[in-house]
Amino acid sequence: MASFLTTNLEETVRAKAKEYGFSSAMITWPGSIPKAKKQLNNFLQSGFHGQMDWLEKRSNWRSRPKILWPDVQSIIMLTENYTPEDDVLRGLTKRDRGNISVYAHGYDYHNVMKKRLKRYGGWFVNRTKANIKVFVDTAPVMEKPLAQAAGVGWQGKHTNLVSRELGNWFFIGVIFTDLKMQTDKGEVDHCGSCKRCLDVCPTSAFVEPYKLDARKCISYLTIEHKGPIDLDLRGQIGNRIYGCDDCLAVCPWNKFAKSATELKYHSKKHLNLQPLQNLASLTEEQFRQKFSGSPIKRIGRNRFVRNVLYAIGNSTKSKFKVTAQELLHDADLGVRDAAAWALKKLNGFND
Repeated sequence: MASFLTTNLEETVRAKAKEYGFSSAMITWPGSIPKAKKQLNNFLQSGFHGQMDWLEKRSNWRSRPKILWPDVQSIIMLTENYTPEDDVLRGLTKRDRGNISVYAHGYDYHNVMKKRLKRYGGWFVNRTKANIKVFVDTAPVMEKPLAQAAGVGWQGKHTNLVSRELGNWFFIGVIFTDLKMQTDKGEVDHCGSCKRCLDVCPTSAFVEPYKLDARKCISYLTIEHKGPIDLDLRGQIGNRIYGCDDCLAVCPWNKFAKSATELKYHSKKHLNLQPLQNLASLTEEQFRQKFSGSPIKRIGRNRFVRNVLYAIGNSTKSKFKVTAQELLHDADLGVRDAAAWALKKLNGFND
């Protein structure tokens, strides 16, 4: 274990984070989230995680960082904002086009942020001679509770992290270190009586404030859920073909959000709101080429086209009947099922 340093290291850590392009850097310790284990277990026991079996695997590691890495003494929580410039809810009115979540309007944040974390981590190691481990949403680490413990923000009623300085449009990166450091004060809840995020949810996915049933969440359904989506939820998806930003977009704390400084987070904005018929006709090769470098690529062509067909069914545009008809014999079951559903819906309209 590295020795404790007292030469104002913590202030340098925060200042350097800004120099490396991060929005903020705060420090907590591995024992700062004692309630996280119970909260996670309740979530899993309720079945709210749906098909996300990876949440169950090593679930004990998630609430106890020292199981993941016994040497960890301090945890640096870093943020990187991706605040959109436009009203993201406006795209939901363009029913003949596919609406994509803001976080996927650029290159995959896992890759972009991890490169920055490694550069910053290199500086930290050279400065302190400590050991580190770097994570960006790919390991059994409970980023949001740790970030709240570090004072970055608080988990709002929509279960996402909210910051008084950043709003709720930001990514979280984590650095474990075996260096013991002075920690920051945790943040408290500032949601008050506001429940805009709960009221705006198209599928009523919030069981109650601070409790999400992911099985009804459009982000989960369009990204994580494999196979056909429940019939009673398809109509609520609208033209959202990858993710959903509704609860994030209405948060009043966004009035303090700063514009994104990393251009790579909006460099693929042209992929948003493209004609549904063009997206539905993508082959596997065309899909991979079109979404190269994008987080959308990881869900694969079949799941993506399935989502597009749900949007086509919800469009009320009879011009899409031919597109749906052509996919009735697709090799993928989920696509065939979605095409049949879309065609049935469209046969009820004669615009």
